[in-house]
Amino acid sequence: MEELALGVALGFSAGISPGPLLALVLSGTLRGGLGVGLRVAAVPLLTDLPVIVLAVTVLAVLPGRAISVGGVLGGLFLAWLAFTTLRDARTAEVPAAEDGAQARRAGRRTLWQGALVNLLSPHPWMFWLTTGGPLLVAAWRHGPPGAGSFLFGFYALLVGSKAALAVLVSRARHRIGTRGYRLLLACAGVLLLAASALLLVEFGSALSA
Repeated sequence: MEELALGVALGFSAGISPGPLLALVLSGTLRGGLGVGLRVAAVPLLTDLPVIVLAVTVLAVLPGRAISVGGVLGGLFLAWLAFTTLRDARTAEVPAAEDGAQARRAGRRTLWQGALVNLLSPHPWMFWLTTGGPLLVAAWRHGPPGAGSFLFGFYALLVGSKAALAVLVSRARHRIGTRGYRLLLACAGVLLLAASALLLVEFGSALSA
């Protein structure tokens, strides 16, 4: 139960904390609907296994500069996503409930963007290297059920909290009108831009040091 409680607490904290993936969940939901937001919210389930393995086995022996390079790349990619989101916010219309093939293409594109953001962002790597990895190893030493409980609690809340926010945004987006929709989309773009700036400042300064 202790491992499960730790996983739940860490997963909830990570799920609701402002960051690149949360901003993409919100912008994806606004632009493509609930299905897009839910798929982006589930991205960690697709990308975190290599993150966990590589963070524990590879990054531990690499110089800190490698983490900084990843942070700068992630920041630049987020800056591009922020630019396109803010550009679209100027003329965007509230999407229809069913957008057909175009919505499916947009959903797949946003899903790939979310996966790339999660892999390029250094925060999942740092979490599993400094916090998640040691906790997972300690839980495994008490037996596989403990490690499984930790992972279950962490990802249930990490994905679940982001999915809950996507549901809230999805239910509200058709009631706010075109002006409100454009404002929310612009806010999502600003969140992406802020996340980009944080990554570039934090890890760019480490590269130049």
